[in-house]
Parts: sequence; C-alpha cells; structure tokens
Amino acid sequence: MKKAPLSPDLSRLEMLDDAMADVLRRKTPAERLGIAFGLWRSARRMLTSMLRSMHPDWSEDQVNREVARRLSHGAV
Repeated sequence: MKKAPLSPDLSRLEMLDDAMADVLRRKTPAERLGIAFGLWRSARRMLTSMLRSMHPDWSEDQVNREVARRLSHGAV
C-alpha cells in the first residue's frame, strides 16, 4: 500500500518568539551563518542515516547522490 505524501500540519507550525528573534538579531553574520551550517549539517546526517536504514542495499555513492538530490530540491 502506497503511503500518502507528507503534508505540513500548519496547526503545529512554530513561530520564533520575540526573545529568540532578538538573540539572533544580535549575532554577527558569521555567527548566523555558522548556525545555519550546523542545521544543514545536522539535516544531512539525519537524512543519510534514514536513507541507509531504508535502503541497506544501496552503495555509499547511491546514498550520497540521493542526499544531495533531496537537499538541493532536485537540482543535482
């Protein structure tokens, strides 16, 4: 049976509160870029782990290609 595509649950959408927005505004551009890169790196690790568990027969190259495809929204 094919699963339905995931759709966002907008009732659970989290908004950045004013205090956290203020903290981020005070960060330097380099600090904000570092935070963004850390989030990207974390997403890449989680996606890699998920794909490895879902497709144990895939080679490392296949996993890496699929990770790149998904993170680039299909541009790769």
